[in-house]
Amino acid sequence: MCVVAVSGELDLASSATLDQQLTRMLDAAAALVVVDLRGLEFMDSTGLSTLVKAHQRAEQAGKRFALIRGSQQVQRLLSLTGVEERMVLADSPEELLTGG
Repeated sequence: MCVVAVSGELDLASSATLDQQLTRMLDAAAALVVVDLRGLEFMDSTGLSTLVKAHQRAEQAGKRFALIRGSQQVQRLLSLTGVEERMVLADSPEELLTGG
């Protein structure tokens, strides 16, 4: 399992950096890639798009992709856009390992 923790704001200014990290993780041997959103205070549509694209790349590569739930604003964005229904969400990385 590879975990990347995101903090602060995920927007136009920071999305490219996350995209590069996720690309490296998806190219690695890990079968599960996790993005921890707990430290994220704000996410805009660019950040959301970065997560959706990474999820699609993971599926194409036969890997699992999951998100750790974030702040109320982040969760609201995921819910309103329907992303919450299409991706695996958990409260912690450990929950993904235990199936809890």
